[in-house]
Amino acid sequence: MQFPPSSLILGLLVVGILLLHVGLHVALRPRRIRESSSPAREGLAFREVSFRTTNGRALFGWFIPPPGSVAAPAIAMLHGWSSNAEVMLPLAEPLWRAGYGLLLFDARNHGRSEGQCLSSLPRFAEDLDHALDWLAWQPEVDPRGIAALGHSVGAGAALLVASRRNDVAAVVSVAAFCHPEAVMRRLLAKHRVPAWPIGWYVLRYVQFVIGHRFDAIAPCHTIRHVSCPVLLVHGMDDRTVPIEESRAIFAARRTDASELLVLAGGHDSFKALDQHIETLVGFLDRALERRREQGQPARHDANPGQGGGSA
Repeated sequence: MQFPPSSLILGLLVVGILLLHVGLHVALRPRRIRESSSPAREGLAFREVSFRTTNGRALFGWFIPPPGSVAAPAIAMLHGWSSNAEVMLPLAEPLWRAGYGLLLFDARNHGRSEGQCLSSLPRFAEDLDHALDWLAWQPEVDPRGIAALGHSVGAGAALLVASRRNDVAAVVSVAAFCHPEAVMRRLLAKHRVPAWPIGWYVLRYVQFVIGHRFDAIAPCHTIRHVSCPVLLVHGMDDRTVPIEESRAIFAARRTDASELLVLAGGHDSFKALDQHIETLVGFLDRALERRREQGQPARHDANPGQGGGSA
């Protein structure tokens, strides 16, 4: 029996790996959906803004100034994968009415923001970092009262950001996954990709591409380094990210000021969160009061010129 030459086997292996890499990059590319409405739908005054993120990419957002003439707290709101700022609108009007300014923005490769390579949880976090810095320089905003609210990947990004900086007053995490590797394993199993050796290789390659180990960015680990209060919100019927994952994150919390709120509904449970707006606002108000009592200074290392202005 004659076997193919080793050079042919090696060539086929190289081609196979290249095709796998191309397939992974395609699979990890979010679907871009542009907004079809605006905060005007909720009867809110706003202005379109543009500010820069890592590598100078422009991010699109809606800034809704807080009611009143005195600088007030504000919330940066970040969507999930293949989504955009518009999906956060159901919470905009009740939070604004509660006295908060809001920045709803698109992460890179999403909505009306510029694109750049692959999207990932760390890149979502980079974009949120710049959004928080931009908010801190707005004259309508009290820089000592800035919070982050994220959904799904955006929720994981909010926890990652809060684990690295001490000027975030509070985090609201909606439908966060516990660990990126668990998410990847579910995705691979869904597409019937064998765990060994292809699944193993995929997990290692994705970590190489995003430049971070999964353990270092996993919400169940980053929450241990978050000093501000965290409200974990999750839908009981979430089939994308099981409720057990938020419970695992909650169990790893650093402070007893953090809370878990379980809602009816699925992965998009933030749409029903407006029915629990008193709980949400109460949590945010307590977190801000805690920040005022601690007297922690705001961080001012953002550059107003880099932060951008109205588009």
